[in-house]
Amino acid sequence: MTDARRHILVLPDRDAAEEAAEELAESLGLPEEPRPVRDALAGEDDAEDAQWLVVLEDPRSRHDREALRGLAERYEGWLEND
Repeated sequence: MTDARRHILVLPDRDAAEEAAEELAESLGLPEEPRPVRDALAGEDDAEDAQWLVVLEDPRSRHDREALRGLAERYEGWLEND
């Protein structure tokens, strides 16, 4: 049985998230580009206090976590796994 996984790239701004999503789609040959999602920090309404997430579904655990971590870090972010 495979371990279903979701990788979440947490990025500092929308531009970084959009660039990372485009790079993910190209490098992994995804059928469509992941859509960046704004994640406002708790209690904050100001867009300056938002992080952006790029969520990559990986139901067969095929994607290399270290490569994804490196991609997130290049855009001044980090990787979380769900």
